[in-house]
Amino acid sequence: MTDSAIEVVDVSKRFRVYREKPTSLKQRLLSSRTRAQDFWALTDVSFEVAQGGTLGLIGHNGSGKTTMLKVIAGILRPTKGVVRERGRIAGLLELGAGFHPELTGRENVYLNASFLGLARAETDRVYDEIVGFAELEEFMDTAVKFYSSGMLVRLGFAVAVHVEPEIILIDEVLAVGDEAFQARCIDKVRSFQREGRTIVFVTHALDQVRSLCDNAVMLDHGRVHVTGSPDDVVREMRLTILHNDLEFAREEGSKEVEIVGVELLRDRSPLSGAIPSGETLTIQVDVRAIDPVEDPVVSFALHDATNAFVFGYDTTNSGLALGTLQGSRRIRFDVGPIPVTGGKYWLTLGVHSRDNTRVYHVQDQRYSFDVQQADGHRNQLTFPVTAEMETL
Repeated sequence: MTDSAIEVVDVSKRFRVYREKPTSLKQRLLSSRTRAQDFWALTDVSFEVAQGGTLGLIGHNGSGKTTMLKVIAGILRPTKGVVRERGRIAGLLELGAGFHPELTGRENVYLNASFLGLARAETDRVYDEIVGFAELEEFMDTAVKFYSSGMLVRLGFAVAVHVEPEIILIDEVLAVGDEAFQARCIDKVRSFQREGRTIVFVTHALDQVRSLCDNAVMLDHGRVHVTGSPDDVVREMRLTILHNDLEFAREEGSKEVEIVGVELLRDRSPLSGAIPSGETLTIQVDVRAIDPVEDPVVSFALHDATNAFVFGYDTTNSGLALGTLQGSRRIRFDVGPIPVTGGKYWLTLGVHSRDNTRVYHVQDQRYSFDVQQADGHRNQLTFPVTAEMETL
C-alpha cells in the first residue's frame, strides 16, 4: 500500500544449526554427512507500518524480534517472503558494535556516519550536535577501546539519530544508559514522531510500548501471535508471561481444583452497573475438587483498562487455610472501601498450590467491573484524608 513505510509480507528466516560439526579434516572425511538441523527464527511473519507510525515489536527472549528488525534493516536476507521499505533507514542495532576500537571517538563518528549514508560534509554539519547529545566532548580524541559500555551506547545513539532518516529501527536502546540518557532518548523519539518519521522498536519495556506506540506486534517462537493496539498486545504479552511464570500444564491449569462459579456482589446482591468509589465489592468464588487436594490457595489480581497491575491478594494473606479440599467450597473476598475511581477493572482468578509450583485453574481477566467517577474529581485513587486549621 502506498501509505505504508514498511511492508513485511510472509517473511521466514531459516538458520542452519550444526549439532556435530567436524572440527578437523579427518573428521570431515570419516563423517558420511554433516549433521545439521533447520531452525526457523521467523515463519510467515506479515505486518505493515504506516508512514509516520510507531510500531512496538515485543515477545519473549528468542521470539524472533531482533531477527525481524535485522531483516527490515537489510542486515539479514529473508529465506522466504519480502520486505518493502520507503525511505532512508537508520538502524539503532547493537549500538557501538561497529566502532573500531583503535580509532578515536571523532574518527568513529565519521566512519559510522558514512555507513549510514552521510557524506563527510553532512557529518561536518551535525558533528557538534552528535557530540553534544552524547556529552562526550572531553573524550572525542580518545580511542574508543577506553570507553565504557555506556559511553559507546551514547555515542552510537547520537550518530544514528542525527542522520535524518525517514525510518528508525531501535533495538532495546531505550533501556540502557542512565536515567538522564534514557530521558533524552525518549525525547528524541518523540521529536521524531512529531516530525512524521516512521519508528519500529524492539523492547521488553512494555510500558514504553503503551506510551510511545500507535500499534504493536507480539512474536512468539518466530510467528505473529497477536497484532493490534498497544494496550491489547501488551495485555496478551503479560498474560503469556504469567502463564510461563506459573508453569501452566495448559492454559487453564490441571483442574484438580476447579473454579465452578464466580459472582461479583455489592451488599451481598449481584453487582449491577458501576460501583461508587469508597464502597465495598465482594468477589465470590466457588471451587470444587473431586479428589482430595491438600491446602490449595485461591487468589485474585486486578488490572486496569490499560492492563497495568493494580492489586493482588490470596487466601493466605488473610490467614484463611482451606485445608484438605474435597467437594465444594465458597470463598468470599470483601474488597473495600474501593480506593480507585473512574474506570474499568479486570479480574483474574486462580487456584494454585501453596508453593506456587502447581496451578489448578486460572481464569485470566474473564470478569470486569466499572468504578464510577465522582463528579468534579479527576483523581485516580482515593485516600482517607483529614484537614485541620490552627491559629498562629
